[in-house]
Amino acid sequence: MFKKTTVALSAALAAGLAFAASAETVIKVGHGAAEAFHMHRALLKFEELVEAGSGGEIDVQIFPSSQMGPDREMIEGVQTGVLEMAIPPSSFFAGWDPAFAVIELPYMYASKDIAFGVLDSDAGNEMLARVENQGLVGLGWLELGIRNVTNNVRPVAVPADLDGVKLRTMKVPAHVATFESLGANPTPMNFGEVYSALQQGVIDGQENPLAIITSQRFYEVQKYLSTTGHVFAVYMPVISKPFFEGLSAEHQQLVRDSMTASRAYQAELVAAEESAQLEEIRAAGVEVLELTAEQRQAFAEKTESVRLQYREEVGAQAYDTWVAAVAAASGS
Repeated sequence: MFKKTTVALSAALAAGLAFAASAETVIKVGHGAAEAFHMHRALLKFEELVEAGSGGEIDVQIFPSSQMGPDREMIEGVQTGVLEMAIPPSSFFAGWDPAFAVIELPYMYASKDIAFGVLDSDAGNEMLARVENQGLVGLGWLELGIRNVTNNVRPVAVPADLDGVKLRTMKVPAHVATFESLGANPTPMNFGEVYSALQQGVIDGQENPLAIITSQRFYEVQKYLSTTGHVFAVYMPVISKPFFEGLSAEHQQLVRDSMTASRAYQAELVAAEESAQLEEIRAAGVEVLELTAEQRQAFAEKTESVRLQYREEVGAQAYDTWVAAVAAASGS
């Protein structure tokens, strides 16, 4: 695994060496999304702020579209010092620490605002701190989005409509368990393989936020979209702990503040684009079914067993702390 990652890194890094020679410190950042996606554009803001704030002493180099390998390999690259930073979905950290699975359990939050209220609470800060045991420093949260289902079999209005649908999921056990409970045939697959697998009929469908469905042009190879809103997902930017601790205190704070500012900028991008994304998908000929709150409730009830199962997987204390934070953020 490391050999593949190293080859990918070497090829991707070659272009940045000349400029890097003029900066004292280089921060290479890898992620899996397309350049059109709002998270990548938020990282461009991060790059701008860090480079300007450091007076050119830090050179930030961003490598999108899985140039540095799949998400798990990028995390491992940061752990081993091959890569300084990665922006993976938070759920991938459950492979090292089961507590992270609680963030993306199905129908955990009634709204995006509630989700961010939890992530910005003491519970969210405690979760960030847990990655220090993995040789990483968590820099906060960036939005991935509210995940929805697309497929080529039939419109999905009720859980039974997913019966037998071969659906790509991330390589995240909680996501797999969610779609098993809904009767689908979940098929974990690296993100970079999804478009061609849909095109060739290897899978029937996939599930992602609208911004990814549009930026990756999945609508070109899908017939139906249902706004199931089953998971709210976030990225967790992480930086190598030894590398970060080697920065001056001033530069450490600059990196943290720049990530906070880039998240605010991302929120502006998301707000400006969300309304147009469904129309873009419709314009491509996809049949869009916007589920009502009552329809989504049927999916939430069907996946209750997954949430209860993960209380054991996550650990009762971590799970109950998170659920209590959700209740607090919900005002209940």
